[in-house]
Amino acid sequence: MNAQTQTRYFQLESRRVEVLIDQASNAKGLALIAHPHPLYGGTNQNKVVQTMARAFLEQGFDTWRPNFRGVGQSEGAYDEGRGETQDFLALVKEAHHLYPDLASNTRRLALGGFSFGSYVASMAYQALGPMGIHAETLVLVGPAASRFPMPAVPEHSIVIHGEDDEVVALSDVMAWARPLALPVLVFPQTTHFFHGRLPLLKQRVSQSLAFGRQC
Repeated sequence: MNAQTQTRYFQLESRRVEVLIDQASNAKGLALIAHPHPLYGGTNQNKVVQTMARAFLEQGFDTWRPNFRGVGQSEGAYDEGRGETQDFLALVKEAHHLYPDLASNTRRLALGGFSFGSYVASMAYQALGPMGIHAETLVLVGPAASRFPMPAVPEHSIVIHGEDDEVVALSDVMAWARPLALPVLVFPQTTHFFHGRLPLLKQRVSQSLAFGRQC
C-alpha cells in the first residue's frame, strides 16, 4: 500500500499465512481486515481492502491484511469460509501476544472485511466472546448477505453497501440487516467494487471510526 508496508509470515498450525502490515503513527488500535473471495481474484491488495486500511490508519490503527488460504504466499486451499475464519481468529490470538495492551483494552481491536471477507470478519467477531477477547469495532463493506449465512452482528457495526451492487443485491443486505435493527449506509449509484467511490468510502469509514470513538 505504501513504502512502509511490511510483509510478515505467520505459522498457523501447519500452514504459513502471509500478512501485509501497516503501522500508524502513535497507534492506539489494531485492525485486521479480510479480503474478498479467493476464487474470484480476492487478495489482501484489493482496492477496497486497501481503502479500508487507509481509513483505519488515519484513525490510529495498525492494520493487518492477511491473504487467505491458497492466495499469494499463504499456504492451503479455499475452505468455504470455515478455515479462513479459523485462520483469522488464530491471527487475532497472535496479535494478543504481540500487543499485550489489547488484553487490557488499552489498545482498541477492530475487525473489518469486504464482500466474502465481511462474512469471515463477522463470523470471527461472533467467536471472540467465548475466547475472552473483545473487539470494539466491526466494519463490513459490501457484506455477502446473499452468498453466505451472515451471522447476527451488533447494531453499532459499521455496514456500507452500494445501491447498484451487482454481486450482492442491496435488498438481500437489507433483509439480513432489518431484523437486527442494523443501520446500513447506502452509497447511491455505486457498484460492488465501489468504482469511482473509493475516496468517499475512505472518508465515511474514517468518520464512522472517529464518531464511534467519541461515543
